[in-house]
Amino acid sequence: MNDIVETDPAEVIAVTRNWLEKAVIGLNLCPFAKAVYAKQQVRFVVSDATTPEALLEQLAEELVWLRDTPAEQTDTTLIIHPQVLTDFLDYNDFLGNAEAAVEALDLQGVLQVASFHPQYQFEGVAPDDVSNYTNRAPYPILHLLREDSVERAVAAFPDPDVIVERNIATLDKLGVDGWNQLVSGGSTH
Repeated sequence: MNDIVETDPAEVIAVTRNWLEKAVIGLNLCPFAKAVYAKQQVRFVVSDATTPEALLEQLAEELVWLRDTPAEQTDTTLIIHPQVLTDFLDYNDFLGNAEAAVEALDLQGVLQVASFHPQYQFEGVAPDDVSNYTNRAPYPILHLLREDSVERAVAAFPDPDVIVERNIATLDKLGVDGWNQLVSGGSTH
């Protein structure tokens, strides 16, 4: 990403959809994403928060909204927050607050928060390791998931542990340059 953060909600959603379609669904990084996306059950929320406190408040509102909305209408929510927690370490620290919000709303076992960030880095992995790209997105994103949907998806998949291994193999083959071409709209062939 460049130094100028895109904040036009339509453009932020377009860039996020491109990533979702080409990387997450296109590379089959999450075999469960295609169905809810095809059924238009993914809610895209572009946050205008500029502080972690404002984002936490919006997260709580979205958790309640998702809890109160039928899964057939919205199964999952992506809160895209381009103006806050752009530093991965700050973002990573914030995830404890996100989990605390789930608990405070008595939603543990009902909803969970998954994390995506442009600088995502797994613990013990080098920053430039391609495995980090399984959780890299064009903007910082808090992904709200329904626990029962996750459980059904995992139960339907013969060996969910294979997903991680397959994703790393896919990204090893693609490489960082291939990833960058893919999500920027270029061809990897």
